[in-house]
Amino acid sequence: MLKKSRREETYTEPKARPISSQPDTIIGENVFIEGNIRGEGNLMIEGTVKGKIELARHHLTVGLNGQVEAEIQAGEVTVSGHLIGNITALDKVTITRTADFSGEIRSKRISVEDGAMLKASIELERESPVKDVSIKRPNESGFSTSQKEPLSLAGKGAKGE
Repeated sequence: MLKKSRREETYTEPKARPISSQPDTIIGENVFIEGNIRGEGNLMIEGTVKGKIELARHHLTVGLNGQVEAEIQAGEVTVSGHLIGNITALDKVTITRTADFSGEIRSKRISVEDGAMLKASIELERESPVKDVSIKRPNESGFSTSQKEPLSLAGKGAKGE
């Protein structure tokens, strides 16, 4: 008799993956957009964009030929072309050596390659460190808990006399 092998299938929860820089959408070199762009995917701009760009937790790349004048909110931003505006990134902003950037940057991390043209105000946000807060009892604080004896106002000779 042939035995059927029983195969156990196990389910493992997918791991949270880092923000990918692989673009889902490319705005080509011959495209001009004026207005707001909102999306749930990675975006590469090789054309011209003026307006506001919101990509939640995704990656924005301003390519070598990109000409962008915008307020940007994204997970990560890489600038290789020309960008005038303000960037707010959840994680990292990368300014490559071919970039020409002018504006403000708010991010947790920043990378600027040697040779990049950069005129910016930069504000790096720190992750709040976890502090170990322990509650000390009064006798553990290093202060003496013994009470002092009351001072007597009588002189040496007045004692018991």
